[in-house]
Amino acid sequence: MLRQTGAFKSRHSMRRVLAIAACLAVVPVPAFADEFDATGTGSLGAADLTVDGQPSHSAPLAPCAVGSRPTNSTGQVVVGPATRFGPGNTGCRLNPDHTASVAIDGQNFDLRLLSRYGGPAIRISRFTATCDTTPDYGIRTRIGFTGVSGVSVPSNIPANYTVTIPGTAGDSRPMAVVVLNEVVSPPPDGTLAVNAMHIKVFPQGGPAQGDVVVGSVRCTP
Repeated sequence: MLRQTGAFKSRHSMRRVLAIAACLAVVPVPAFADEFDATGTGSLGAADLTVDGQPSHSAPLAPCAVGSRPTNSTGQVVVGPATRFGPGNTGCRLNPDHTASVAIDGQNFDLRLLSRYGGPAIRISRFTATCDTTPDYGIRTRIGFTGVSGVSVPSNIPANYTVTIPGTAGDSRPMAVVVLNEVVSPPPDGTLAVNAMHIKVFPQGGPAQGDVVVGSVRCTP
C-alpha cells in the first residue's frame, strides 16, 4: 500500500508535506541466476535543459554502483539559470546473501525555472529513494519526500503518478509534466529503475525545454 499526503495545489500556493511510496516487484530471471551477484546503481538526479536557446546539462550527480563505486556524495550543484540540487549522498552495496541495496538521500532541490513564465517554483527539502533485491529475485523500492512545495502528491500515489502544470492564459500547451514514483519497465534481465520525480519542461514546446530527474535508483536481481 502506498501512503502519501497532500494534493495538487494551484501554481501560487505552497504546501510542505511528508510523502512515502513503496512497492515490491517480482521479476523473472534466468534459471542460472544463482551464479551471479545482484547489482545496482543510484544518483541524486540529473538535468538536461535548454532555456531561451541556451543549453545546460548535468550528468547523474554523485553516482554510485555496486562493486565499482559503493559510495559517493556531492555538495550543492547549480544547473543553468534556475535549477539547484543541494548536498546529498548515495550508497550501493552488495549484501552477504548476494542481494544488492541502493539508497540515495538528497537535500534542497529547487527548480525556479517555471516561475519565469508564471508557474510555480518546485522545491523539495529532502528526497530519498531505495531499491533492494531479494533472495527470491524480487525488487523492493521506496521513495520519500519532505518539504515539498509547488507540486504535491495524493494520499495514495501509484507508480507513474502524473501531474500536469498548465500553461499561462491563452497558451494551451502545458508548462510542465511532473511524474512521481516513475517506474521504468524492466527489460529481460529483470532490472527495475525508479525516479522519485521526473519533471518534463514544456513537453509540447515553449521558451524552455528538457528534463530534470530528482533521485534515481536501479537494481538488477
